[in-house]
Amino acid sequence: MRSTGPAWPYILPFAVFMAFTFAGGTWKDYYPQSYALKTVIVAILLWVCWRYYTRVRWTHIGWGVGFGVLGVIQWIGMEKLLMSQDWLNWTRMSRDIQADAFRPHEFFETQFAMWSFIAIRWAGASLLVPVMEELFWRDYLWRSIASPNDFHLHDVGEYDKTAFFVVPLVFATVHPQWLTAIVWALMIGFLLLKTRSIGACIIAHGLTNFLLGAYVLFAHHVLKWDEWYFW
Repeated sequence: MRSTGPAWPYILPFAVFMAFTFAGGTWKDYYPQSYALKTVIVAILLWVCWRYYTRVRWTHIGWGVGFGVLGVIQWIGMEKLLMSQDWLNWTRMSRDIQADAFRPHEFFETQFAMWSFIAIRWAGASLLVPVMEELFWRDYLWRSIASPNDFHLHDVGEYDKTAFFVVPLVFATVHPQWLTAIVWALMIGFLLLKTRSIGACIIAHGLTNFLLGAYVLFAHHVLKWDEWYFW
């Protein structure tokens, strides 16, 4: 069944999230505060707006888990391959993505403060971002591209060639590792077409982000590698 709700509930949480992301990237001394604030505010917005969204189908969970694991392998593997070649610097928005990375152990004076932020960062990336982004990218934007006059006229997960390729391109504009992001988004677009389930896409997105956080922390604390640019 098609929903007939407005577009702004899809746009507003994403816009607020991006505004805080821009602020945190511009004024780096306030990055932890900006991340904590956007996590809380966007969570509240999603809760307030939830009744306006097309009902999320929590089906094909196994597919979501599989693509989530595949996604983190693709993201880390592809980015490491690209970074191993200096001539491929054009595949990232920043020429020195390692220098731009936020390292909690260098910012906070106490272990408690550091791990408190890491907990918020990990929870935000694993639980909040997947819901907000999948509602925006593969629910609202996908259908808006397919049916510009009224996105509700296009069902969730219904195939549209333009949307399938354009959504990953737009998705990449808000990710520094833009080429890696395009490939990942194409994978999630395929998952959406296969399952027609935003719920499966949320699971995949959340698991990829969760495992990416686990990898970064394991790399730093156990392997003594500096992989914070993945986070």
